[in-house]
Amino acid sequence: MKLASERAYADPETAARKLVAIAAGIEPVDGRVHIEKLNAPFLFTLRGSGPEFGAGIKHAIDQGWLDLHESGTYVRLLSAGEDLLAP
Repeated sequence: MKLASERAYADPETAARKLVAIAAGIEPVDGRVHIEKLNAPFLFTLRGSGPEFGAGIKHAIDQGWLDLHESGTYVRLLSAGEDLLAP
């Protein structure tokens, strides 16, 4: 018996791909996208959870799609992430 529905972003790769898509849609400032501009749409519009966001960011970094600054305040979309969005 299943009491809860499956979460849309429970898979880290799915969450990472969505975060890359969100980052690509934001105009970067000096090549940087502030983390809160990814966090807010993911958590409040898409109804993702904090752990899903964290796992998605980690997966995107591990895959070379995003680069997270050591301070954790912004990311940069890397060319591999841009290639991911190509049709």
